[in-house]
Amino acid sequence: MFAKSSNSTINIITKIATLGVIISTMALFIVLSAFSGLKTFNYQFLNIADPDVKISSSKGKSFFVTESLLQNLKDTNINTFSNIVEEHALIDNNKKKTAITIKGVTENYLKISAIDSTVYIGEWLTDKYKNGVIIGDAISYKIGAMPNSFQENLKIFVVKPGKGQLNEKSFSSASVQTIGLFRLTQEMDSEYVFAPIKLVQELLQYKVNQVSAIELKLSKDANSKKFATDLQNKLGKNFKVETRHQLNATFYKMLNMENLFAYLIATLIGIIAFFNVIGAIIMMILDKRENVKTLFNLGLRIKELKKIFYLQGILLTVFGMIIGLLLAVIIVFIQNKYELFMLTESLAYPVEFHFSNLILVILTILSLGFIAAIIASSRVSKKLIS
Repeated sequence: MFAKSSNSTINIITKIATLGVIISTMALFIVLSAFSGLKTFNYQFLNIADPDVKISSSKGKSFFVTESLLQNLKDTNINTFSNIVEEHALIDNNKKKTAITIKGVTENYLKISAIDSTVYIGEWLTDKYKNGVIIGDAISYKIGAMPNSFQENLKIFVVKPGKGQLNEKSFSSASVQTIGLFRLTQEMDSEYVFAPIKLVQELLQYKVNQVSAIELKLSKDANSKKFATDLQNKLGKNFKVETRHQLNATFYKMLNMENLFAYLIATLIGIIAFFNVIGAIIMMILDKRENVKTLFNLGLRIKELKKIFYLQGILLTVFGMIIGLLLAVIIVFIQNKYELFMLTESLAYPVEFHFSNLILVILTILSLGFIAAIIASSRVSKKLIS
């Protein structure tokens, strides 16, 4: 009766330990898949907001587009490029003001960026509206500006070039009309206003060939990092050539750190769960103490006896890991297809299946299983069977 009770208890503990391995494996894989999805999701916004490569001045706010500079841009790796004029400014609508960054763009800017796809009210810049601007959703909310509003009295102010104290004469202004609202990221929506480049050049009193930056769209086969390095060497120290990754270095680091912390937290949960594995194996050792003693008397060495329970721990880990991975992969594919979990009413939580995540989970769970099996099997000793 006591033997049956003991075996039943060990079976329950073993099942709990296996369940812990399954849940740990599922949690780790799903967390990694979720962060992979979020990474790709955020990269899509970066692809819209920033060019493949950006050329700017290393010594001031602007530079002149010369013939020699244009010659350096005649490269098979470049699909197209657009001149940009960008400056901090103030936007005012009937005494409702907010600080912005006004970005003047050329007609071919849409070949570099798909920013027009984020315009949800109105339309993108066209020749119909000489002083038309596209403003961010958050800016529109702050100052009450809407496309084609007859009550709108929209003005943009920038500081005139020069030195001295600021006063009313220190600003130049332009009356503009909202023709569209865009919605991309909170940072972009609350900061940027897009306008025709000529309007911004006139506002800043720039010459026709004077710009703040040149944004490049590279061919699909181009290596942006190598291209940027080569172009930097050609243009010299007066210019700064940056890739999309360099423009958003802090953001990329933040995403990688978040991914690392999520992995460490999920692994910590796994470590806690593997204490159940250690406990289950130790319970087996104690329950089979007489059997272990018999095997020792028959000639098995302590090392061989430890190996028996070590292999039990490994088998328990591998069995739980396989089931956990199968369930986690199924959940990831179901989420991708049926969008069960939503971020918003119209946006499903992004998850992605990557073999690299699969391999990382396998290595992590097996490592924890090996450690747990070694710790537990170390309880087999001469003292135990004496």
